[in-house]
Amino acid sequence: MKENDKNDNERELPEHWKQLQTAIWLIGLAILFWQGWMWPGILVLVAISGVSQAVMGWYVDRQEEEKQAAAALETRKDWLPTKCPNCGGPLSVETVKWTGPSTADCPYCSTNLRPSIAA
Repeated sequence: MKENDKNDNERELPEHWKQLQTAIWLIGLAILFWQGWMWPGILVLVAISGVSQAVMGWYVDRQEEEKQAAAALETRKDWLPTKCPNCGGPLSVETVKWTGPSTADCPYCSTNLRPSIAA
């Protein structure tokens, strides 16, 4: 059961990032054998591999978060009225004060805005 939980939490890098990791190892090993720096060099190669893996994982996670944020912004834009129903002030996704994932306040009169339920 613990192994299943571990696999669920691990992220899988896209194929081109895996290929970059493979290239790091192949080029690194080639340099180590060519120069004869096997003993301390392998430790440096492992460190470089670990750091690059962490950076790639961070980058992939950040791209995923940006996609989710853009999708949420698009969803918010769908229901937000162009004018405040109370004061008539112009509204946009950037100008309203978001109080939750689907609630916002008018920046002019602080009226609470909610998505209207379509019947």
